[in-house]
Amino acid sequence: MSRRRRVIHKEEKSDTRYASPMVARLIATVMKDGKKSTAERIVYDAIEKSRQGSDSVDPLETFNKAIDNVKPRLEVKSRRVGGATYQVPMEVQPGRQLALAMRWIVTFALKRKGVALKDALAYELKDAAQGQGSAIKKRDDTHKMAQANRAFAHFRF
Repeated sequence: MSRRRRVIHKEEKSDTRYASPMVARLIATVMKDGKKSTAERIVYDAIEKSRQGSDSVDPLETFNKAIDNVKPRLEVKSRRVGGATYQVPMEVQPGRQLALAMRWIVTFALKRKGVALKDALAYELKDAAQGQGSAIKKRDDTHKMAQANRAFAHFRF
């Protein structure tokens, strides 16, 4: 019998403009100090700006493609076995894939200095949709680390 309590999953809320739970999660990731209306404005402007120059009809097409491209499939987790710590490659759960992808995109958008956040987020989304940029490099580095440590995959529990 497990000693842990049951996880209570909250219902996924969707945003007001696109009725998409993924956009709502991005808004929550961008939000600082509870300023949701500011975060909404930043995200909506970034989504609109990121699809400019493309011939897509759906406003979320670029956004969804960017998130799918950045999602990591594998990551390494530290496991302590017999006094030694091993980096064990593990498959990433779908919820964590989405959380990591959004966190990486927002983090690298924030690191672009001298650019407004909505513009930086738009550039980051556009780059990720095209398969380039900092968030894609982070995903590739994560995959390379997992690939390099696949000899320790038998320590997976």
